[in-house]
Amino acid sequence: MTLPSIFDTAEGARLKQSSAKVGRWNRWGPFVSDRAWGTVREDYSPDGSAWEYFPHDHARSRVYRWNEDGLAAICDRHQYLCFGLALWNGKDPILKERPFGLTGNQGNHGEDVKEYYFHLDSTPTHSFMRFVYKYPQAEFPYQQLFDENRRRDRSQPEYELADTGIFESGRYFDVRVEYAKASAEDILVRIIVTNHGPDAAPIHVLPTLWFRNSWSWGWDSRRPTLEKLGADLVGANHWELGEYLLHCEKPDSLLFAENETNFERVFGYKATHAFPKDAFHDYVIHNKTDAVNPAFRGTKAAAHYMRVVPPSQSVTLRLRLRSRANAAQAGARADAFADFDAVFSSREHEADEFYKAAIPQTLDPDSRMIARQAFGGMLWSKQYYHYVVQDWLHGDPGQPEPPQTPARLDGRNHDWTHLFSRDVISMPDKWEFPWFASWDLGFHCIALAHVDPQFAKDQFLLMLREWYTHPSGQIPAYEWDFNSVNPPIFALAARGVFEIDRERSGTPDYAFIERVFQKLLLNFTWWVNRKDAQGNNIFHGGFLGMDNISAFDRDRLPPGYMLGQADGTSWMAAFAKSMLSTALLLAERNPVYEDLASKFWEHYIYIANAMNSVSTPQDSLWDADDGFFYDHLTHPDGRREPVRARTMVGFVPLFGASTVKADTFSRFPDFQRRRQWFIDHRPDLIQSVQPMVTPGPTGNLILGMVREDQLRRMLACMLDENEFLSPFGIRAVSKYHEKHPLILHLDGETYRLDYEPGESMTDLFGGNSNWRGPVWMPVNFLILLALKQFHAYYGNSFKIECPTGSGVQMNLSEVADELARRLCSIFRLGKDSKRPVFGDCPLFNSRPDWRDCIPFHEYFHGDTGRGCGASHQTGWTGLIAQLLIGLPETGHRGALNPG
Repeated sequence: MTLPSIFDTAEGARLKQSSAKVGRWNRWGPFVSDRAWGTVREDYSPDGSAWEYFPHDHARSRVYRWNEDGLAAICDRHQYLCFGLALWNGKDPILKERPFGLTGNQGNHGEDVKEYYFHLDSTPTHSFMRFVYKYPQAEFPYQQLFDENRRRDRSQPEYELADTGIFESGRYFDVRVEYAKASAEDILVRIIVTNHGPDAAPIHVLPTLWFRNSWSWGWDSRRPTLEKLGADLVGANHWELGEYLLHCEKPDSLLFAENETNFERVFGYKATHAFPKDAFHDYVIHNKTDAVNPAFRGTKAAAHYMRVVPPSQSVTLRLRLRSRANAAQAGARADAFADFDAVFSSREHEADEFYKAAIPQTLDPDSRMIARQAFGGMLWSKQYYHYVVQDWLHGDPGQPEPPQTPARLDGRNHDWTHLFSRDVISMPDKWEFPWFASWDLGFHCIALAHVDPQFAKDQFLLMLREWYTHPSGQIPAYEWDFNSVNPPIFALAARGVFEIDRERSGTPDYAFIERVFQKLLLNFTWWVNRKDAQGNNIFHGGFLGMDNISAFDRDRLPPGYMLGQADGTSWMAAFAKSMLSTALLLAERNPVYEDLASKFWEHYIYIANAMNSVSTPQDSLWDADDGFFYDHLTHPDGRREPVRARTMVGFVPLFGASTVKADTFSRFPDFQRRRQWFIDHRPDLIQSVQPMVTPGPTGNLILGMVREDQLRRMLACMLDENEFLSPFGIRAVSKYHEKHPLILHLDGETYRLDYEPGESMTDLFGGNSNWRGPVWMPVNFLILLALKQFHAYYGNSFKIECPTGSGVQMNLSEVADELARRLCSIFRLGKDSKRPVFGDCPLFNSRPDWRDCIPFHEYFHGDTGRGCGASHQTGWTGLIAQLLIGLPETGHRGALNPG
């Protein structure tokens, strides 16, 4: 599908400036986390108990070492200066400065945010952004949420804020925060507070400006300053960022404090700072007028607005944060709000123009809104991520030495001391997962490439730099354990981003894809050397991103056992295929890459044969009786048996398939000679990948290890509504296991796998995610791409029942479209005017001001489509935007289908 160019819009022009590193349009954005407490970075405990070391109760009073958090907050890209919102409804025991949630040890299904807020809109340069927070007018039920979730076990649903009844009768505020940039360093802020209740209700709104504390650690003692310059004006001065002004329209007062720890409250000894971080809390809630600095100076400041909002009415607050240079250009006496409404109107119009180019206007209005919110959520999920492992392990010169215990010095991330992060990175979810996860990031970038291809490309290059990737070649997984092994998605995803960028911009960025390819050579070698334990091209890797999908923890097998993984091996085959495809792309400009193409051709052939051998089927991971790929468990005595779990693991062999025209290889004579040698001299190996050498009905070849007979049997299972096919996509575990659980006995221990379509019933991997039955967007997305590619090979000659047993025959492209329709229906309004993602929550399903606020959950109930897990994971769930835009039909250099 050809779309108008996003670069022919006003926002596109700003993107071009950012890509050229001029104009500084990317200097400010929503780079503040929703949660910094309870993270590994802030954990200096002797035993790695991150949730307990820095709890939510400390967050308002204790300074963060690494990065800040806030509500609807923005900052510069180095997070020197932050701006966010604080609220008080006159009843809460805590000033609302950040979203509240339960820790991994408090929630009956792991950590979970217990607030409702939505990222409604954003342009890529954040020239326009919109956010809404649903703020109850009654006292926030902190203890009730804690007690009830603690009382419930894993067989019961999570107890959510809506379940408390606090939103009944509409007694809540919509607090809508909008940002518009007049220029790169001139940011307009509009806060609209709407009372949905039947009575007038008071609210305190404190737009807050603060500096990240960089002076308390002993590396640089320079302290920036905030000071009152007038009744409605705050000045900010930072030696690196420069001078800024915060104009506040008609505040009741200006408050000042320090971004410093309240030692007396947190640690129980005499305070060393007169006006600590929680000063505004004490001033507003406890009426302690001496809590704030009477000299009107500090490193934290707020404009205090006290308003009473009539029923069904709104109040609007206006502020403007801009560099002093921008203010000077406007003139010393110029009214800071004279052009306010005009700028907002212009930026909103430009945002509409941009998304008309990014999203097909042939979509229905509801689908366009979903796609736009998906992109908006992804763009709001950028975060300044700061973590220097060496300093974290050994401490800062201005602070007490961290515990030098074995659990710390030889524990989490101790062998990643090269990692030095202080960058803006796309997060999976800025509350539940406020840290990068490398395989999530690959999927994020595919969706982001449609609206900000340069940012998407930069994310890959960042992760592959020497201060992230380990000297061994391993790509860091996530901060709880950088050593964990994620699926090697980068080669496939980066090539997809390259193709989307080429399609959107019309100019292929060969420098980008060549840099990625060169770096991934090291990562591929790491996989071959570290994860092929027996040297037989059957790969391991442990959980590989699909947490609890097995009956046992695949990271921690009983002593003496080894697991040959169908998914680990298939991921490596997909990695080799992607590297082969990219090597040939680069060989068009430099024949040297033909040698590397030959290398990856050979790797792929050996891996495919080891997994799916025709000549030695007893060694294959394919089970001819069941028509499915299984992991194989090797016992200490050498016995080998399949682990007959009908899970998404068995479909990973489909991933990464790509088609090419049959005459493609003739353009690469050196590669073609090596390829032909294999065909002529190793027919035993070629049998496993016959479609790679024999053109299909369409005249194409396919780089894919699944043969036609296998594909038919796999699809019969996948498209069976009694097994994998849900009304909302493909389940991660077959419904077959609902009545037929897999039970294994190993070394006196019993392991069990059941079909669990919603939240997890076990505490494996923390219990906050579940791969035992729900629908997960990223793997469904890869299935759809694979089906499109197999259709490009077989054409309309290959048809299959969809659903199995229905009598309805479809070609593979039609099957992919049907699966995409089911996935999109999770979010779309149904005939009953409800969205399945909301489950049976009457609040979302009945109130107009909730019905179009879309939560992009981590995963979805396998039977109902209800959103589960993290509720703001527009990271990989943002792929829904790609599905709504539409998948390309063939592999001939279409986006995401490199040929």
